[in-house]
Amino acid sequence: MTDWQHNPELWEFPCDFPFKIMGVNTDEFVNNVVAEVQKHAPDDYSPVVKPSKNEKYLSVTLQSKLQNKEQLETLYREVKNVPGVKMIL
Repeated sequence: MTDWQHNPELWEFPCDFPFKIMGVNTDEFVNNVVAEVQKHAPDDYSPVVKPSKNEKYLSVTLQSKLQNKEQLETLYREVKNVPGVKMIL
């Protein structure tokens, strides 16, 4: 890990921040993830969606414009509560 990952005080906001959310492959998963992100960082999102090898899971990658550290922390906390989410990077 780089210094900025260990030291959030080194982050410069606003910044573009990539989120990768992995979870169970359901019809609603991508829409639910995007809707939750939009609640906290409104934008026009074009998620990149990739299924796992056996298609049981999906990864959803979104690029979000974040204004501050609190917004980042809120996004991680709230997206983690979306049904089916297993991991956020």
